[in-house]
This record gives sequence, C-alpha cells and structure tokens, in this order.
Amino acid sequence: MFKAVGQVLFSSGLQNPKFTLAEKQGQDYETRTYHATKWVSTSLTEMDWDKAMGTGFRRLFKYIGGTNQSKVKVEMTAPVSCLVEPGAGPTCESKFTVSFFIPEEHQAAPPEPADPDVFIENRKEFTAYVRTHGGFSNEQMKRDELLKLVESLKRDGVEFVDQPFYVAGYDSPFKLTNRRNEVWILQKKPE
Repeated sequence: MFKAVGQVLFSSGLQNPKFTLAEKQGQDYETRTYHATKWVSTSLTEMDWDKAMGTGFRRLFKYIGGTNQSKVKVEMTAPVSCLVEPGAGPTCESKFTVSFFIPEEHQAAPPEPADPDVFIENRKEFTAYVRTHGGFSNEQMKRDELLKLVESLKRDGVEFVDQPFYVAGYDSPFKLTNRRNEVWILQKKPE
C-alpha cells in the first residue's frame, strides 16, 4: 500500500526504459540511446495536444488496470511518452501516439490489448536528444522547450530529425513539486 501511495505522490519506484547516456553531452540536453523495448500504445488524431494526451492516457490506463485479453493488472511505469507527428499547418490535426513502457516482467509476452484502439509497439533502438523541464507541462510549454532544444542542437551543429518528435512526462498529476517532463528529438541516422 505504501509503495502505491508513494508512486502516486512522488512517482518513485516506477520502472523506466533503459538507455545508454552518451559521453559527450550538450550543455542543456542529454544524448540517450534507448534500448529496443515493447510499449503499449494508442494513436489518435487531434488538434489539441492536452486532449489527445488525456484520451490516450485513459485508454492505456484501462489496459494496465486489467482491460486486456489476459485480464492481468500491469504496473504503471514512467515516462508516459507521446510521439507527435505535426499536421501541415497551425489549424490542422496532428497524429499523437501515446505510450506506456511495458514493465520488464511483461516484456517477453505483454498481455494482448482488449481495446482495438490499443496495440503493442516494438520500439527499435533509437537515439534521442533530450531536454528536461519541470512544472505542470502544457502544450505551450512543450512547444517552447522543443524550440529551445532545436536552437541548442543548431548551435552545436548537431544533425537531427525535425519531426516527428516525442514529449514525455514522468509524474502523476498529484505530484506537486519537482516534476519532470522532457522533449525528445531523434538523432539523424548517417546516410
């Protein structure tokens, strides 16, 4: 019981996907290579980021709560990541893929989703440039942090993929201080 309360209030004790940190870092971002892992995901098209994140989170929370083919409860993990594929213009819909990392004990054989809008995603190894920020993140804050990361990568002469990109949150809405949010820009692979 104390573990569950601690996880909700402090987001400690949650499993995170493993990554390798590059030796050479930017002054205001990290370079991480995430290992190949499985995630449970859902995709939706929406104009409002926060609405998309909320809808996606609720679908995935049902899955980990036991609404899956095996009726198995799955531990909450961090972060909640969202792959954002921006629309063509400012008033266009974007595609959002919201995901929870599948805990190590279920990586080999994750429970099959019962909801047709939820799927198991096999993420291949990838390298991302990661900028961390605090507070209660919203769409404007995510955009601002993304622009800061792009400016830093350009300043350092780093090649990157401008889209799609990821946003990630590590904390429950009940955690009030020391919150952790991130934006991830993918490293451009050599030709």
